[in-house]
Amino acid sequence: MQFFPGAHPLKLTTIRQSVLLGLYGSAALAFAPAALAQNATAPAASDANIQSVNIVGSRRVGNTSSTDTPVPVDYIPLTKAAEQSGQFDLAQTLANISPSFNSTRQTGADGADLVDSAALRGLGSDQTLVLVNGKRRHTTALVNLFGARNRGNTGTDMNAIPVLAIKNVQVLRDGAAAQYGSDAIAGVINVELRKDLGCEAVAGFGEYSKHDGKNWLASAYCGVAVADGVLGITGEYYDRGRSNRSDPGSLRIIGDTKSKNETVYLNGEFPVGPGKLYVTAGAQTRDASSAAWARGGIGSDDIPSRNSAAMYPGGFVPFINGDIDDRYGIIGYRTRIGDWASDFSQTYGYNRMRYDIAHTLNASIANLDLINGGKGISPTQFDAGGFSFRQLTTNADFSRFYDDILGGLNAAFGFEYRKENYQIFAGEPGSYNDVDGLGFGGNAGSQGFPGFQPGDAANRDRHSSAAYLDFEADIAPRTKLQAAVRHERYSDFGSTTTGKVAGAFKATDDLLLRASASTGFRAPSLQQVYFSSTFTDFVAGVPMDVVLAPNGGKVANAAGIPKLHEEKSKSYTLGATWTPTKAISVTADLYHIQIDNRIVLSGRFDADNYPALGAILQNLGVGQAQFFVNSVDTRTRGLDLTASHRTNLGAGKLATYLAMNFSKTEVTGVHAPAALAGYEDVLLSERERLFIEQGGPRRKATLDFDYTLGQLESDFRIIHYGPQTLGTFSGPPVPNQYYKAKTSADLAFTWSFTEKTKLTVGGTNIFNVHPTQQNPDETDNGFKYESVQFGLNGAAYFARLSHKF
Repeated sequence: MQFFPGAHPLKLTTIRQSVLLGLYGSAALAFAPAALAQNATAPAASDANIQSVNIVGSRRVGNTSSTDTPVPVDYIPLTKAAEQSGQFDLAQTLANISPSFNSTRQTGADGADLVDSAALRGLGSDQTLVLVNGKRRHTTALVNLFGARNRGNTGTDMNAIPVLAIKNVQVLRDGAAAQYGSDAIAGVINVELRKDLGCEAVAGFGEYSKHDGKNWLASAYCGVAVADGVLGITGEYYDRGRSNRSDPGSLRIIGDTKSKNETVYLNGEFPVGPGKLYVTAGAQTRDASSAAWARGGIGSDDIPSRNSAAMYPGGFVPFINGDIDDRYGIIGYRTRIGDWASDFSQTYGYNRMRYDIAHTLNASIANLDLINGGKGISPTQFDAGGFSFRQLTTNADFSRFYDDILGGLNAAFGFEYRKENYQIFAGEPGSYNDVDGLGFGGNAGSQGFPGFQPGDAANRDRHSSAAYLDFEADIAPRTKLQAAVRHERYSDFGSTTTGKVAGAFKATDDLLLRASASTGFRAPSLQQVYFSSTFTDFVAGVPMDVVLAPNGGKVANAAGIPKLHEEKSKSYTLGATWTPTKAISVTADLYHIQIDNRIVLSGRFDADNYPALGAILQNLGVGQAQFFVNSVDTRTRGLDLTASHRTNLGAGKLATYLAMNFSKTEVTGVHAPAALAGYEDVLLSERERLFIEQGGPRRKATLDFDYTLGQLESDFRIIHYGPQTLGTFSGPPVPNQYYKAKTSADLAFTWSFTEKTKLTVGGTNIFNVHPTQQNPDETDNGFKYESVQFGLNGAAYFARLSHKF
């Protein structure tokens, strides 16, 4: 395992124990009562300590309160979740804590099965910016093409960071592009890593009630004193087994992907000269395997086009194996220059995914072998190529607090330079070629996932520069105002300027009112601009070869698709926090997000619905084409609500927590390029529109009861997901997929042998609730329900042991 390409291997010591699903709602109880923490006092300029900004949404020097900003911020400690939770990946851990955070594990969605995408407030995963220790984290190289969630999006792989390595997660539920740059339309997630002294280890095991999907986890953290500072080291091994919920007798495999992760993270800070040097380095290798659509055997139409009777007479399931490498590093220095707190940093991010297609064949090779007198044999495994994304970000940030201006004024400014690279690697010839002739016999390429062709290969760069100003002032004892402006210039599409104003008013000692207004933007990702692939999809069970044509390429130009440019947004929030006692806390925030020229994955054009492309598609040997295009305006409105209460009950203590999110996204306009005028229904079909509007549930609620009596702690959590409506392949008049509201429940018990040793046992979705059944010919994954709401695997059980040294 390497930290960065070219580095020496660093092996992780692995212990094969772990856990599957479980409890994390109780972690939310730790932060909910702090929703109205007192404002932090800014340090004097002569303070010898170099203060870091550790609450996202504010650059106020020394600010340590999640509510010392006039915008909603969830402050989520993860210590308890790391020790007692049945969910051991970060995305699933957060999903039921932060009310507007969504992450659904996909199945039957090719590469999207291998990376869990996450999003805020019903928007796409690439409209949420992720930071680590306040620094921008890179996105994945993957573009989600299938599945109900985040279609056409690139996002950040939250599960590349071990939960045990994390001190807390801060979720800023507000537009923040003026503060942090591109992608921060829905909000910002900041992951703060640990660097405390001491060691601990966590191990566990879990499985579904059907005795599959066995999961093993071993994770260890140790913080050691180094050079008058602290270096935190986390190592983790995670083995997630495959699950299968397909109907008896079916060749399909529908459920969790198989995944093995090895991860190591370092995080430290050390006094050097007049300031502090800080470093972060993380590396993960992931070997994952997703089951593709099944191919039929003898008697089906798949022979000889997609199968060989000599190889798989009873049919087969190809496996899309992904070899994923993720690297992340930060090196920086904080010091004072006069009265200004200064922070200089360099961040490196790298994500690469290579596909190895197994238990497959190239039908054209098998058919040519049969024509030449052989048995009809092809290789069964192919290197199908892959892609990578690299990001280098340089920052210089300056901040100063003036206690003699108004009631206190914090001024901040800074500069950022970012360089990005995206590459597509071609696969071996057998993964894509057609050796028996175009249109004859066997189809080209490896079944399950045809390899990237030399014509798909790309090596593209761009760079951007930015400057910002940020002010935060106490203009009166009970009133705070915040303003920010940011200008960015990109080498590939030009420049943009965004702004934000926000304010908070403490109406009473118990009640805080807050509001904000901002403009934002999201630059088209290099992945969306240059991704190119030919793949096989199944429409109502019938295979169809599709080309996803890159922006500026031959097919996209023939269709009149213009150059991609940035999305622009306007965001408004209005909220309040109420803390009548130390034991009760309530927050409520309304939001309105309007996005213009949103980049979406188009519907599929073919010779029938767009004749101008017919000849080009025929020459490519494919039936349909898709593109990325700025063509949709959306409006998202919603409400986030949290409430918490603590009380003594009998001889024990009861903590209750409620988190709710109501969100509604609507497509308000479709803007077809001039060449596609009149083809709006193809550009954005009802099916694709519903993926945008209802890919995630429009409401979600978590009600958690945590009761502690002596050495025993029990946690009971109820999770409610609202209904969803998704489209069908056939479209009208075929009825849409309607998923009824569903409610599941988790239950866990923790016994503390000592203050340092705890054992947790429990179950998730203990009543074995599943989504509403659908017509499998009309779902995106060809199964009787999509991966919506809480997934499709049913009940699970786990045990987890933690020990501090």
